Amino acid sequence: MKTHTQELERVQHRTRPVKPILGGFLVGSVIGVATALLFAPRSGEETRAEIRDKAVDLRDRTTETVKDTVSQAKSKAYEIKDTVIEKAEGLKQRGKQTVNQQLDNVSQAAETGKKKVSDY
Repeated sequence: MKTHTQELERVQHRTRPVKPILGGFLVGSVIGVATALLFAPRSGEETRAEIRDKAVDLRDRTTETVKDTVSQAKSKAYEIKDTVIEKAEGLKQRGKQTVNQQLDNVSQAAETGKKKVSDY
């Protein structure tokens, strides 16, 4: 049976690679776009317009990637929350059953004790 800590570590382990991958993607994109634009045979005004357009495009793609990542993280968080609630309910029910069983045992022991005392 997995504990809550093991489940949390498993989820954290899966989500850790997102930041380095996203960061590498962004840095690589910026370097690639800048290099391509600076070595292109165009006038300064055309190059600046191209850089501006590419920057807007990169911003839009980055925004979309971040939104997707946040959406996935929220989805996983809700999934984990639901799992935790289900497990907590199960533990609560088991606890109630154990308490009731122990109360029954104590009641039976008390009855047995009363019977033995009344027999003397």
